[in-house]
Amino acid sequence: MHLADYTIFVVYLIAMLLFGFYFLRRNKTVEDYFVGGRKMGHWHIGLSVVATDVGGGFSIGLGGLGFIMGLSGSWLLFTGLVGAWLSGVLLIPLISKYTKQHKLFSFPQFLEIKYNRKVSFIAGIVSAIGYLGFTSSQLLAGAKMASTIIDGLNLHYALIIMGVVAVVYTFAGGIKAVIYTDTIQWIILLGGLIFIGIPFAHSELGGVEHARNTLPKEFFSLTNVSWQQLLNWGITIIPIWFIGMTLYQRIYASNDKKTAQKAWFIAGIFEYPIMAFTGVLLGLYARIAFIDGYFPAYTDINTFDPEIGVPLLLKTILPIGLTGIILSVYFSAIMSTADSCLMASSGNFQTDIFKINHKNPKAIRISQMLTLIIGSIAVLIALQIPNVLELMLLSYAFMVSGLFVPVMAALFMKKLNSSAAIASIIVGGGTTLFLIVAKATLPYGLDANVFGVSASLLSFIMVSVLFRKK
Repeated sequence: MHLADYTIFVVYLIAMLLFGFYFLRRNKTVEDYFVGGRKMGHWHIGLSVVATDVGGGFSIGLGGLGFIMGLSGSWLLFTGLVGAWLSGVLLIPLISKYTKQHKLFSFPQFLEIKYNRKVSFIAGIVSAIGYLGFTSSQLLAGAKMASTIIDGLNLHYALIIMGVVAVVYTFAGGIKAVIYTDTIQWIILLGGLIFIGIPFAHSELGGVEHARNTLPKEFFSLTNVSWQQLLNWGITIIPIWFIGMTLYQRIYASNDKKTAQKAWFIAGIFEYPIMAFTGVLLGLYARIAFIDGYFPAYTDINTFDPEIGVPLLLKTILPIGLTGIILSVYFSAIMSTADSCLMASSGNFQTDIFKINHKNPKAIRISQMLTLIIGSIAVLIALQIPNVLELMLLSYAFMVSGLFVPVMAALFMKKLNSSAAIASIIVGGGTTLFLIVAKATLPYGLDANVFGVSASLLSFIMVSVLFRKK
């Protein structure tokens, strides 16, 4: 990279930090800090939602899928479209009603209304831990990208740098800074990939004809994916739209129900087809570049990490100045998710686990300290798991397995059993964790999350029947 590229990247980082500190003195109450005063518009909310959901993990991960399987990897984000629109129709109307009545701050508070405080406490622990892991995945995505593009930068040092910037920015700005900068970051991300990354890759690598002559035809098909993989993606990603603390915070921050629903519609369209095909197409070009010898330091495609393919491609083909912009593009994606996940985990600890009174004048400062601690732990976790998409999906799975069934029951059932909810959370999450830790060989190549959700549903039904009279 040239000095001009480093300068652009550093200026971007400083600008994001200053934007966070801009809101530091403007957050007067906990309501400002966590839910933006409940007055945000649909475009800011919608772009923040998609920026948070896609983020660095999917940006890097989609490129990896495009490298491995071609255009069929785009189905990963089709599940995001389905999840967004389903939750917009089924979840938002009910949550908006309760928000008006109870001034909710967190996702588990909804479960406290529908069940009891024990259920919300357990859900708060699960959500806090899940978003801690998801924060790690975003920091790792940033570190992997930076260490790939910047010569001589060790992955561990890059991870520390990414962590410090993301944590400091988030602790300073609160949800207002998160949502407003997410809008900017998403525009930077999508514009950079569509108007810089893809055109330069297309021109440099010989266009469509060379691509078809270089890669097998299945890379250009939308059927190069198994039903097991589709099921694994669907059951892991669609439910997060019903249990994600980051998403509930944005429902609470919306001006009203219609604002939130418009935002969810916008988010779904941007996920699929726009970002889905942008990500996998760049990954496909990265595979062509590997075959054509653009990465001389890597010779064996079977041992090559597909998630670094796109960063390497862009570093190789872009002229001076544009590399710095693309580096900023990827880091904007990471920031847009990492900040939201840190806020979510901090909110869970403060509201649902420690039950700190939001009227306490020190509540904002307590939240900031929690953010610093959580961010430090997230960095340590990221050092242990080297695969971005794997870490992100594990974080999703941890929450989905335990929380999805109780939430769906709360949406569609009138008579609810708190004991059944607790059992389903423990059994569902426990089943998935056991299968993952045991590295169990599962039938038909299904994900552990499939069995975790199934166990959660079964335990919910059984306990509901056993304690029906109570």
